[in-house]
Amino acid sequence: MRALIDDLKTLTVGCILKRLILVVALISSGLLILWITADTDTRRLIANIPTDRDALFWSMDQRDAAFRAMDWLPILADSHTIESGGNPYPLPRGKELGIEVDIEAYMVEQRSAAMVIVQDGKIRFEKYGLDFTADGRWTSFSVAKSFTSTLVGAAIKDGFIASIDDKISRYLPDLKGSAYDDVSIEQLLTMTSGVQWNEDYEDKNSDVALFNEHRAEEGLDVTVSYMRTLPRETSAGSRWVYKTGETNLIGVLVSAATGKTLSQYLSEKIWRPFGMQQDGSWLLGSTGHEISGCCIQAATLDFARFGLFMLAGGIAGGNSVLPEDWIETATTRQADIGVAGKGYGYQWWTYDDGSYAAQGIFGQGIFIDPKRNLVIASNSNWPIASDAAGLGAQREGLYRMVQRAVDAESQ
Repeated sequence: MRALIDDLKTLTVGCILKRLILVVALISSGLLILWITADTDTRRLIANIPTDRDALFWSMDQRDAAFRAMDWLPILADSHTIESGGNPYPLPRGKELGIEVDIEAYMVEQRSAAMVIVQDGKIRFEKYGLDFTADGRWTSFSVAKSFTSTLVGAAIKDGFIASIDDKISRYLPDLKGSAYDDVSIEQLLTMTSGVQWNEDYEDKNSDVALFNEHRAEEGLDVTVSYMRTLPRETSAGSRWVYKTGETNLIGVLVSAATGKTLSQYLSEKIWRPFGMQQDGSWLLGSTGHEISGCCIQAATLDFARFGLFMLAGGIAGGNSVLPEDWIETATTRQADIGVAGKGYGYQWWTYDDGSYAAQGIFGQGIFIDPKRNLVIASNSNWPIASDAAGLGAQREGLYRMVQRAVDAESQ
């Protein structure tokens, strides 16, 4: 009898092993088929899948793979679609701009995925790197901040927000009693709230590293839940400190005021009527709001079109989207950042010559120069998140060279 039981056990184990071998074989076959049929971007992503949710601490290869595919990875974040309208704003080709630098060599040094220069409404230069293409979508990082602040202007124009002088707790009552209770929308836009914040991208214990992983209190948005715990370090309006978390608060505020998701509102006000060529996407935080200080995925040409929307005075589809004086105020120095010739507006970096820029970590940017009717949209993967003195200064040097090249044509 015991021998029979042992035989049955042996048979059962054998069957289990055979089934496991079959399952492994099927999975392996499926993965092999996926690999064979996948395009280059998918293969790159499979080979370099990020091991955690925080892009600040990914390897270079992981970033190269994921920055073009952030919304492919639900393990990182869900996303909302920013719908386009199927009638693209035209971008005709113009004569290539003669610039006093080898831009292709510059792009290699910058680890650029894309560089698009549009002047007088025509493409004067367009080049892609890192195996990226015009059809691909690259993530924006903090370039999204300038989109978010522009939606505040739209919400004021539409009557959803009464004034930038309003306290933000009027729209986000869960902030009452916190350091943000007496902070105005304008102080949030200019990052002069006086609330303590650490934006060190290389510190895993900084606020910018921790707040997206924060577990929200029951019934609260994750950003509101985190930000209302922060202490005040100085009086509101007295000092500028860069704080990504505050842009996330602006996004939650706009959604609360309009009753719409940021993706829906951006699509309705700008993306569709102005004529973006492709759908975009916007990554979501753990409680379902867009991460508004970051993470719009779009084609580089559509980032350039957003610059043209700003140059056009905020007109989309024949309609004025923004209050009359919004762009002039938003894109001129409202806060002193302690750097000669530069300042901070409403989530825009400003230059004293009248130009301004949206900037994101790892080298994303939209540079806009109204005097020269110029937009430069670029996407990159720098070796480190922030490099103001090195690659950042080199990028600003290119902006000045492009400006000189435009001026030389008019002489």
